[in-house]
Amino acid sequence: MADKKRKFSFSVEEFRLEKAPETHPSLFEPVSMAFALLQGMIGAIIGLELLTRVGVTPNTAVIGAIVAIGVARIPVPACAKFRSLDRQNLMQTVISSATFGGANAVLLPIGVLWLLGRMELVPVMFLGACLGMFIGGLLLYRLFDTRAYPASGAWPPGVATAECLIAGDQGGRRAVLLALGAGVGAAGRYFGVPMDIWGTCWIGNIWALTMFALGLLISGYANGLLGIDFNQLYLPHGLMIGAGGVAVVQMGRIILHGRREPDPAAQVAAGGDLVRAVGQGLGLLTLGAAILALLAGLHLQMSPGMLAGFVVFAALSALVSQLIVGVSAMHSGWFPAFAAALIFLLISIAVGFPPLASAFLVGFTASTGPAFADMGYDLKTGWIIRGSGRFPEYEQQGRRQQLAAAFLGFAIAAAVVLLSYKSYFRHDLLPPVDRVFVATIRAGARLDVARQLLLWALPGAIIQLAGGTSRQIGILLATGLLIGNPVAGWTALFSLATRTVFLRRYGRPAESPMYVLAGGFIAGSALTSFATATLRLRPAPAVEASASGIFTRAVNGGQQ
Repeated sequence: MADKKRKFSFSVEEFRLEKAPETHPSLFEPVSMAFALLQGMIGAIIGLELLTRVGVTPNTAVIGAIVAIGVARIPVPACAKFRSLDRQNLMQTVISSATFGGANAVLLPIGVLWLLGRMELVPVMFLGACLGMFIGGLLLYRLFDTRAYPASGAWPPGVATAECLIAGDQGGRRAVLLALGAGVGAAGRYFGVPMDIWGTCWIGNIWALTMFALGLLISGYANGLLGIDFNQLYLPHGLMIGAGGVAVVQMGRIILHGRREPDPAAQVAAGGDLVRAVGQGLGLLTLGAAILALLAGLHLQMSPGMLAGFVVFAALSALVSQLIVGVSAMHSGWFPAFAAALIFLLISIAVGFPPLASAFLVGFTASTGPAFADMGYDLKTGWIIRGSGRFPEYEQQGRRQQLAAAFLGFAIAAAVVLLSYKSYFRHDLLPPVDRVFVATIRAGARLDVARQLLLWALPGAIIQLAGGTSRQIGILLATGLLIGNPVAGWTALFSLATRTVFLRRYGRPAESPMYVLAGGFIAGSALTSFATATLRLRPAPAVEASASGIFTRAVNGGQQ
């Protein structure tokens, strides 16, 4: 078996294959496929239940990893195959993709049309959301392990899942540390401390996470102590627009530089020309937006010129949203997919597109980011498991299998949503952020909103530019301001402070046990959050729909 050829060092970065197997385990083996189908259905149901009743979606990759480890210990010959870390990686990819795909990428977009009272157009939005979900996953697959989204990037949830898989396989000191971290993470989450953020801050980019923490604190205290709601001032949205615009330019420079000076080591499986990958992604998104517009009958509400402008704008919105969400996910482990979608909705309304067109735009844009970011986490896990890129041919095989696993998860998610969405919606069980989107659409265009967005875009651009390409401080500051959570902010700062102290005192050797503990913090927090939310399932509270209260509880980030 492949796992018997692995050697182990305490550092996750030194977890290596002694010799790469000739072939990677296949998702399409009967036993693997049967278990994957079950995992996918469970993941989709978990995502729908928690997003509609509690308002959050958990990262089920860790849950899938633990289930796969447990199945591997069952004394049945068929289950023995799952002792392979590569098979376990495929299973966690399926369940994770099904969770985020079903809840965030498909159910959420169609809920916008339902709340607008356009039930007859829900099937059209369902098709558009499915297209956006698959395109988002495919685009990240093409961009992963390139200059834009290197496999060596932080991708904290991916590292945490890899830590769980390796600890389950190897046992020993690593397993003890992981279990200790999981216990601390579970206890902290139970008492209200977001230990997933603590763990993420021990793995992610320090500069990006510091700005994220400052945003959480500034917005949280401004609202709680001073009664100033930055969301009503559109300050975070304007900052995100400015920072996002600079980030896109920075990424464009990376893409063009990569084209002029290709780096074979950074072009493993997704490989190829970055410009071609992004161009093909934009082409697919344009085709998807055109299909969506025609099937929705938007050509009956707009002139040919405006229709063409809408299709191009929708495609660019979906592309840029993914790129921004992916950068945030890679550096911080948090992806502001809903926040990014809301920003492009505001721009759409300010431009003057009809309300129905704006509804389809925000749904299409929101469908792409979660699949894009989650694919990055899963591929990071696989990259570590397969030896951190030391065996390019084996890495290619594994990554292709993961793409198939993610697409299977997406397909299962789409089927589950199609069979169940009417039951949820008829009982008024919708993702809370849908009410934000619909309230925004009904409020309509306002000149003062456009002015404030432009006003705050300038400092957002300056901050992002000052941080450079590798730090993404503007985007992370805007993300923190959108969320506004003092407890999470202080948790992040204390975590970053302890990380700095440990590294200064003990040097690089301290990184390895800290990564293991961080993986435990994230895993324990995720499992406790899932368990407590499941035990007290209840309808998520509605978001106030008045124009003045549209953003009072807006988006709360994207990783929900």
